[in-house]
Amino acid sequence: MAFEGLSERLEAAFKRLKSKGSLNEADVRAAMRDVRMALLEADVSYKVAKDFTTKVTERAIGADVMESLTPAQMVIKIVNEELIDLMGGTKTRLATAAHPPTVIMLCGLQGAGKTTHCAKLALMLKNRGSRPMLVACDIYRPAAIKQLQVLGEKVGVPVFEKGTQDPVETAKQAVALARDEGNDYVLIDTAGRLHIDEQLMDELKRIKSEVRPHEILLVVDAMTGQDAVNVASTFNETLGIDGLILTKLDGTAKGGIVFSIKKELDIPVKFIGVGEKYDDMQTFDAKQFVDALFEA
Repeated sequence: MAFEGLSERLEAAFKRLKSKGSLNEADVRAAMRDVRMALLEADVSYKVAKDFTTKVTERAIGADVMESLTPAQMVIKIVNEELIDLMGGTKTRLATAAHPPTVIMLCGLQGAGKTTHCAKLALMLKNRGSRPMLVACDIYRPAAIKQLQVLGEKVGVPVFEKGTQDPVETAKQAVALARDEGNDYVLIDTAGRLHIDEQLMDELKRIKSEVRPHEILLVVDAMTGQDAVNVASTFNETLGIDGLILTKLDGTAKGGIVFSIKKELDIPVKFIGVGEKYDDMQTFDAKQFVDALFEA
């Protein structure tokens, strides 16, 4: 389970704090060294981990903490608050068009789970009472269109496809049809690549220019660790990413990418994939996530 190791290491660091009746600055700094190591082992970047523990230390060595009746609990509370802040604080919602449909463009590297999570997002929106449409704009990966059609059928959402036609034209036609037929969300499944290349980025820019999406979501595999920061940075510079769908958090992913991307690129995690089932996707809530981390 993602973050299981981080939970255990934080628990060990806090246990040492709690064993002391009173705290001094050295105790706090020692505990923060443990917290920093825990973050680094969870794939949080060195700079983010260092800045985080420095900020916590500055708050924790204040007189109101040191002289309180429960200093260890005060330090733990500060760590909790700062972790929530590091991940963006509150939930961030999808943009909503003033005049439907709301166009959402999903992008990412091949293998991240983009097509599957496109369908999962469609199901989530459908369950909330919306009428989403899926759009097949990956004309390069063998059977990608068929995969989206199968997924669409399973989640009960229509799929618009025009075979190997220019994806830009397909996206344009899909938005027009959705407007005519009353679909309030259009989810565009764009082509992925094994690595970032100029052709991929040019096509994504052309689709963006043509349909002017209200939201661009980047699908990222949590198991890629710090490499995901570089991928997100490149997509963000080219397209302007509004949020992340972080996949495979149910596996052995260390999960530290949640902290690093938000801090380094200021891109919020909006959804997380936590299983293989079609409804195994959740809206990301930083407070709920951190609370679970402390309770694990």
